[in-house]
Amino acid sequence: MMQTRTILNKLKPSPVTLILLGVIVYLWFRPPAWVSDWNQPAPDVPVTQGQRLSDLRGRVVLVNFWATWCPYCRHEMPAMQAFYADHRHCGFEIVAFSLDESAEPVTRFMRSKGFSFPAPLAPPGVTAAFGGIDRLPTSFVIDRAGRIRHKVSGQLHYARLERLVTPLLGDCSLP
Repeated sequence: MMQTRTILNKLKPSPVTLILLGVIVYLWFRPPAWVSDWNQPAPDVPVTQGQRLSDLRGRVVLVNFWATWCPYCRHEMPAMQAFYADHRHCGFEIVAFSLDESAEPVTRFMRSKGFSFPAPLAPPGVTAAFGGIDRLPTSFVIDRAGRIRHKVSGQLHYARLERLVTPLLGDCSLP
């Protein structure tokens, strides 16, 4: 009995260990992101075959740069899908440009997770048109007039999307 207690006391984590573990868990679910406010025209880049970003003018658009091999990118996708499902009827769109080498892993990933927003491979020059992408994920929020309003360097989550996108959507009640 005494030996069991001694062993359990040795296994008891220190307060510092618990705090570090808590910080790690927090950062996994809410990693830091750097949000900057912009007010400049969005580049008119190709989105899908025959469609350009300017064709989405009149809607609020989230342009996301990601890759299937990026863990934070994969982690943010369910929040993006949930926000898209809740606000698409209000004029919200997502274009998730993948920086993968080929379309096959992107298509397989999107299909396996049930994500319904478009995720084309980034056409040549699209990252440069957005000022260069130096980390993944990186996202841009574009207002209805076609102006970039916010750049998010880091992972998105639902509350961050609400804070950045909802004011641009205006008064829109859920269906």
